[in-house]
Amino acid sequence: MTGEANSLEVVCVGILVADVIARPVRELPQRGQLTLVDEMVTHIGGCAANTGIGLARLGVRTGVVGKVGNDAFGDFVQKTLAENGVDTRAIVKDNQTRTSATMVMVDEGGERSFIHYMGANAELVFEDLDLDYILGARLLHVAGTFVMTKFDGEPTTRLLKLAKQRGLITSLDTAFDAQGRWMSLIEDVLPYVDYFVPSLEEAKRITNRERPEEVAQVLIDHGVKCVALKMGEAGCYLRSGETSLRLPAFKVAVVDATGAGDAFAAGFLTGVSKGWDLEKTGRFANAVGACCVQAVGTTAGLKSFEETMRMIEG
Repeated sequence: MTGEANSLEVVCVGILVADVIARPVRELPQRGQLTLVDEMVTHIGGCAANTGIGLARLGVRTGVVGKVGNDAFGDFVQKTLAENGVDTRAIVKDNQTRTSATMVMVDEGGERSFIHYMGANAELVFEDLDLDYILGARLLHVAGTFVMTKFDGEPTTRLLKLAKQRGLITSLDTAFDAQGRWMSLIEDVLPYVDYFVPSLEEAKRITNRERPEEVAQVLIDHGVKCVALKMGEAGCYLRSGETSLRLPAFKVAVVDATGAGDAFAAGFLTGVSKGWDLEKTGRFANAVGACCVQAVGTTAGLKSFEETMRMIEG
Protein backbone atom coordinates (compact mmCIF):
# COMPACT_ATOMS: atom_id res chain seq x y z
CA MET A 1 0.00 0.00 0.00
CA THR A 2 2.91 2.31 0.67
CA GLY A 3 3.41 3.68 -2.82
CA GLU A 4 -0.26 4.47 -3.29
CA ALA A 5 -0.54 5.96 0.19
CA ASN A 6 2.19 8.44 -0.69
CA SER A 7 -0.29 10.19 -2.98
CA LEU A 8 -2.38 11.15 0.07
CA GLU A 9 -1.94 14.59 1.55
CA VAL A 10 -3.77 13.87 4.82
CA VAL A 11 -4.69 10.73 6.75
CA CYS A 12 -7.32 11.09 9.48
CA VAL A 13 -7.16 8.43 12.21
CA GLY A 14 -10.09 8.32 14.58
CA ILE A 15 -13.77 7.83 15.19
CA LEU A 16 -16.32 6.76 12.59
CA VAL A 17 -20.00 7.04 13.49
CA ALA A 18 -23.44 6.62 11.98
CA ASP A 19 -25.64 9.51 13.13
CA VAL A 20 -29.43 9.32 13.36
CA ILE A 21 -30.53 12.96 13.47
CA ALA A 22 -33.95 14.14 14.65
CA ARG A 23 -35.09 17.75 14.32
CA PRO A 24 -36.51 19.88 15.71
CA VAL A 25 -36.70 18.25 19.14
CA ARG A 26 -38.81 20.74 21.08
CA GLU A 27 -39.04 18.61 24.21
CA LEU A 28 -37.97 15.17 25.35
CA PRO A 29 -40.84 12.71 25.82
CA GLN A 30 -41.92 11.71 29.29
CA ARG A 31 -41.20 8.09 30.21
CA GLY A 32 -43.39 5.79 28.10
CA GLN A 33 -44.62 8.63 25.85
CA LEU A 34 -43.93 9.81 22.28
CA THR A 35 -42.64 13.09 20.82
CA LEU A 36 -42.96 13.91 17.11
CA VAL A 37 -40.30 15.61 14.99
CA ASP A 38 -40.41 17.02 11.45
CA GLU A 39 -37.45 15.05 10.18
CA MET A 40 -35.31 12.02 11.03
CA VAL A 41 -32.38 11.08 8.79
CA THR A 42 -29.21 9.01 8.83
CA HIS A 43 -25.92 10.81 8.24
CA ILE A 44 -22.28 9.92 8.60
CA GLY A 45 -20.59 11.24 11.71
CA GLY A 46 -17.48 10.97 13.84
CA CYS A 47 -14.54 13.36 13.84
CA ALA A 48 -12.36 11.38 11.43
CA ALA A 49 -15.18 10.79 8.94
CA ASN A 50 -16.47 14.36 9.04
CA THR A 51 -13.03 15.95 8.74
CA GLY A 52 -12.01 13.48 6.03
CA ILE A 53 -15.06 14.29 3.91
CA GLY A 54 -14.51 18.01 4.49
CA LEU A 55 -10.92 17.77 3.30
CA ALA A 56 -11.90 15.73 0.24
CA ARG A 57 -14.68 18.19 -0.62
CA LEU A 58 -12.06 20.96 -0.48
CA GLY A 59 -9.83 19.09 -2.92
CA VAL A 60 -7.32 17.64 -0.46
CA ARG A 61 -6.35 13.99 -1.14
CA THR A 62 -7.43 12.27 2.06
CA GLY A 63 -7.62 8.81 3.62
CA VAL A 64 -9.48 7.79 6.76
CA VAL A 65 -8.42 5.09 9.24
CA GLY A 66 -10.66 3.67 11.94
CA LYS A 67 -12.81 0.70 12.91
CA VAL A 68 -16.43 -0.19 12.11
CA GLY A 69 -18.58 -3.23 12.77
CA ASN A 70 -19.49 -5.78 10.13
CA ASP A 71 -23.04 -4.42 9.96
CA ALA A 72 -25.34 -2.10 8.00
CA PHE A 73 -24.09 1.03 9.76
CA GLY A 74 -20.49 0.04 8.98
CA ASP A 75 -21.34 -0.49 5.31
CA PHE A 76 -23.09 2.90 5.30
CA VAL A 77 -20.05 4.65 6.79
CA GLN A 78 -17.59 3.14 4.29
CA LYS A 79 -19.87 3.69 1.31
CA THR A 80 -20.52 7.32 2.26
CA LEU A 81 -16.81 8.06 2.69
CA ALA A 82 -15.97 6.47 -0.68
CA GLU A 83 -18.77 8.34 -2.43
CA ASN A 84 -17.25 11.57 -1.10
CA GLY A 85 -13.82 10.80 -2.52
CA VAL A 86 -12.18 9.59 0.71
CA ASP A 87 -9.77 6.63 0.58
CA THR A 88 -11.16 3.90 2.88
CA ARG A 89 -8.69 1.03 2.26
CA ALA A 90 -7.24 1.15 5.77
CA ILE A 91 -10.57 1.02 7.65
CA VAL A 92 -10.84 -2.16 9.75
CA LYS A 93 -14.05 -4.20 10.08
CA ASP A 94 -14.66 -5.88 13.45
CA ASN A 95 -16.90 -8.96 13.60
CA GLN A 96 -17.14 -8.83 17.40
CA THR A 97 -18.72 -5.40 17.94
CA ARG A 98 -21.09 -3.05 16.15
CA THR A 99 -20.44 0.27 14.44
CA SER A 100 -20.49 3.31 16.69
CA ALA A 101 -23.75 5.26 16.47
CA THR A 102 -25.21 8.49 17.85
CA MET A 103 -28.77 9.68 18.27
CA VAL A 104 -28.56 13.44 17.63
CA MET A 105 -31.41 15.63 18.87
CA VAL A 106 -31.39 19.09 17.32
CA ASP A 107 -33.52 21.83 18.88
CA GLU A 108 -35.17 24.72 17.05
CA GLY A 109 -32.08 26.91 17.51
CA GLY A 110 -29.73 24.32 16.01
CA GLU A 111 -28.21 23.23 19.33
CA ARG A 112 -27.55 19.51 19.70
CA SER A 113 -27.85 16.85 22.39
CA PHE A 114 -26.50 13.33 21.97
CA ILE A 115 -27.02 9.71 23.01
CA HIS A 116 -23.91 7.80 21.97
CA TYR A 117 -22.90 4.14 21.61
CA MET A 118 -19.08 3.86 21.48
CA GLY A 119 -19.06 0.51 19.69
CA ALA A 120 -16.15 -0.23 17.36
CA ASN A 121 -14.43 3.08 18.05
CA ALA A 122 -13.71 1.82 21.58
CA GLU A 123 -12.05 -1.27 20.08
CA LEU A 124 -9.54 0.48 17.80
CA VAL A 125 -6.02 -0.52 18.89
CA PHE A 126 -2.55 0.44 17.68
CA GLU A 127 -2.12 -2.98 16.04
CA ASP A 128 -5.09 -2.25 13.75
CA LEU A 129 -3.14 0.52 12.03
CA ASP A 130 -1.43 0.16 8.66
CA LEU A 131 1.61 2.26 9.53
CA ASP A 132 2.97 2.32 5.97
CA TYR A 133 -0.34 3.75 4.80
CA ILE A 134 -0.55 6.35 7.56
CA LEU A 135 3.08 7.45 7.54
CA GLY A 136 3.07 7.69 3.74
CA ALA A 137 0.92 10.83 3.97
CA ARG A 138 2.18 14.36 4.51
CA LEU A 139 -0.09 15.22 7.44
CA LEU A 140 -1.54 12.98 10.17
CA HIS A 141 -4.70 14.11 11.94
CA VAL A 142 -5.90 12.19 15.01
CA ALA A 143 -9.59 12.93 15.43
CA GLY A 144 -11.68 11.94 18.43
CA THR A 145 -9.33 11.63 21.37
CA PHE A 146 -11.15 10.80 24.66
CA VAL A 147 -13.66 8.37 23.09
CA MET A 148 -11.23 5.78 21.69
CA THR A 149 -10.81 3.68 24.83
CA LYS A 150 -8.03 1.40 23.61
CA PHE A 151 -6.25 3.96 21.43
CA ASP A 152 -6.24 7.07 23.64
CA GLY A 153 -3.16 7.88 25.68
CA GLU A 154 0.00 5.84 25.08
CA PRO A 155 -1.00 4.37 21.65
CA THR A 156 -1.85 7.86 20.35
CA THR A 157 1.45 9.18 21.70
CA ARG A 158 3.29 6.30 20.00
CA LEU A 159 1.66 7.01 16.63
CA LEU A 160 2.24 10.78 16.74
CA LYS A 161 5.84 10.29 17.85
CA LEU A 162 6.41 7.94 14.89
CA ALA A 163 4.83 10.51 12.59
CA LYS A 164 7.13 13.27 13.83
CA GLN A 165 10.16 10.99 13.43
CA ARG A 166 9.10 10.43 9.81
CA GLY A 167 8.74 14.17 9.22
CA LEU A 168 4.95 14.37 9.05
CA ILE A 169 2.92 17.38 10.14
CA THR A 170 0.65 16.32 13.03
CA SER A 171 -2.67 17.56 14.33
CA LEU A 172 -5.12 16.52 17.02
CA ASP A 173 -8.82 17.06 17.73
CA THR A 174 -10.78 15.94 20.78
CA ALA A 175 -14.25 14.82 21.76
CA PHE A 176 -15.91 15.38 25.14
CA ASP A 177 -14.35 13.26 27.87
CA ALA A 178 -17.32 11.86 29.79
CA GLN A 179 -14.87 10.10 32.13
CA GLY A 180 -13.22 13.37 33.18
CA ARG A 181 -9.58 12.39 32.56
CA TRP A 182 -8.75 15.38 30.34
CA MET A 183 -5.12 16.54 30.74
CA SER A 184 -4.01 13.38 32.54
CA LEU A 185 -4.81 11.34 29.42
CA ILE A 186 -3.22 13.59 26.78
CA GLU A 187 -0.35 15.31 28.56
CA ASP A 188 2.20 12.94 26.98
CA VAL A 189 0.55 13.32 23.56
CA LEU A 190 0.82 17.11 23.30
CA PRO A 191 4.60 17.44 22.67
CA TYR A 192 4.10 15.60 19.36
CA VAL A 193 1.22 17.81 18.16
CA ASP A 194 1.93 20.59 15.67
CA TYR A 195 -1.70 21.78 15.43
CA PHE A 196 -4.26 21.28 18.19
CA VAL A 197 -7.85 22.17 17.20
CA PRO A 198 -10.17 21.47 20.18
CA SER A 199 -13.36 23.30 21.06
CA LEU A 200 -12.86 26.00 23.66
CA GLU A 201 -15.10 24.14 26.11
CA GLU A 202 -13.04 20.96 25.83
CA ALA A 203 -9.79 22.92 26.03
CA LYS A 204 -10.98 24.67 29.20
CA ARG A 205 -11.44 21.30 30.86
CA ILE A 206 -8.08 20.05 29.63
CA THR A 207 -6.21 23.07 30.97
CA ASN A 208 -8.41 24.08 33.92
CA ARG A 209 -8.34 27.65 32.58
CA GLU A 210 -11.17 29.88 31.33
CA ARG A 211 -9.87 32.62 29.03
CA PRO A 212 -8.77 31.53 25.53
CA GLU A 213 -5.42 33.24 25.97
CA GLU A 214 -4.71 31.32 29.18
CA VAL A 215 -5.97 28.05 27.70
CA ALA A 216 -3.69 28.39 24.69
CA GLN A 217 -0.69 29.27 26.83
CA VAL A 218 -1.06 26.12 28.93
CA LEU A 219 -1.27 23.97 25.79
CA ILE A 220 1.80 25.62 24.28
CA ASP A 221 3.64 25.16 27.57
CA HIS A 222 2.88 21.44 27.19
CA GLY A 223 4.52 21.33 23.77
CA VAL A 224 1.82 22.12 21.21
CA LYS A 225 3.21 24.27 18.38
CA CYS A 226 -0.05 25.94 17.31
CA VAL A 227 -3.45 26.11 19.05
CA ALA A 228 -6.73 26.77 17.22
CA LEU A 229 -9.66 27.04 19.63
CA LYS A 230 -13.11 26.58 18.10
CA MET A 231 -15.56 28.99 19.73
CA GLY A 232 -18.77 28.49 17.73
CA GLU A 233 -20.58 31.72 16.94
CA ALA A 234 -17.72 33.63 18.60
CA GLY A 235 -15.34 32.45 15.86
CA CYS A 236 -11.91 31.15 16.81
CA TYR A 237 -8.80 32.02 18.79
CA LEU A 238 -5.41 31.15 17.29
CA ARG A 239 -2.01 31.08 18.95
CA SER A 240 1.34 30.16 17.43
CA GLY A 241 4.57 31.33 19.03
CA GLU A 242 4.12 35.01 19.80
CA THR A 243 1.27 35.40 17.29
CA SER A 244 -2.29 35.39 18.62
CA LEU A 245 -5.50 36.17 16.73
CA ARG A 246 -9.23 36.30 17.39
CA LEU A 247 -11.22 35.85 14.20
CA PRO A 248 -15.01 36.38 14.09
CA ALA A 249 -17.41 33.79 12.74
CA PHE A 250 -19.25 34.39 9.50
CA LYS A 251 -22.86 35.47 10.06
CA VAL A 252 -25.11 32.78 8.61
CA ALA A 253 -28.49 31.21 9.41
CA VAL A 254 -27.80 28.16 11.57
CA VAL A 255 -29.87 25.12 10.61
CA ASP A 256 -27.82 22.43 12.39
CA ALA A 257 -24.49 22.91 14.16
CA THR A 258 -23.65 19.17 14.04
CA GLY A 259 -20.15 18.66 12.65
CA ALA A 260 -19.21 22.35 12.59
CA GLY A 261 -16.08 21.75 14.63
CA ASP A 262 -14.94 18.98 12.30
CA ALA A 263 -15.63 21.23 9.31
CA PHE A 264 -13.47 23.92 10.94
CA ALA A 265 -10.71 21.34 11.36
CA ALA A 266 -10.97 20.38 7.68
CA GLY A 267 -10.71 24.01 6.65
CA PHE A 268 -7.80 24.61 8.99
CA LEU A 269 -5.87 21.58 7.74
CA THR A 270 -6.52 22.66 4.16
CA GLY A 271 -4.80 25.96 4.93
CA VAL A 272 -1.93 24.12 6.61
CA SER A 273 -1.52 21.84 3.60
CA LYS A 274 -1.37 24.89 1.32
CA GLY A 275 1.21 26.65 3.49
CA TRP A 276 -1.03 29.64 4.25
CA ASP A 277 -0.33 32.04 7.10
CA LEU A 278 -2.27 31.68 10.36
CA GLU A 279 -4.83 34.40 9.69
CA LYS A 280 -5.78 33.17 6.21
CA THR A 281 -5.96 29.60 7.51
CA GLY A 282 -8.23 30.62 10.41
CA ARG A 283 -10.58 32.66 8.23
CA PHE A 284 -10.90 29.80 5.77
CA ALA A 285 -11.60 27.37 8.63
CA ASN A 286 -14.33 29.69 9.95
CA ALA A 287 -15.86 29.82 6.47
CA VAL A 288 -15.93 26.02 6.15
CA GLY A 289 -17.60 25.79 9.56
CA ALA A 290 -20.16 28.42 8.49
CA CYS A 291 -20.99 26.40 5.37
CA CYS A 292 -21.52 23.29 7.48
CA VAL A 293 -24.15 24.76 9.82
CA GLN A 294 -26.43 25.84 6.96
CA ALA A 295 -27.65 22.29 6.28
CA VAL A 296 -28.78 19.27 8.31
CA GLY A 297 -26.05 16.76 9.13
CA THR A 298 -22.30 16.88 9.51
CA THR A 299 -21.27 17.18 5.85
CA ALA A 300 -24.27 18.14 3.68
CA GLY A 301 -23.50 21.87 3.84
CA LEU A 302 -19.82 21.61 2.95
CA LYS A 303 -18.76 23.34 -0.27
CA SER A 304 -15.93 22.94 -2.73
CA PHE A 305 -12.75 24.95 -2.29
CA GLU A 306 -13.81 27.43 -4.99
CA GLU A 307 -17.31 27.90 -3.52
CA THR A 308 -15.87 28.44 -0.06
CA MET A 309 -13.43 31.04 -1.35
CA ARG A 310 -16.30 32.86 -3.08
CA MET A 311 -18.17 32.94 0.23
CA ILE A 312 -15.16 34.54 1.94
CA GLU A 313 -14.79 37.11 -0.82
CA GLY A 314 -18.47 38.00 -0.51
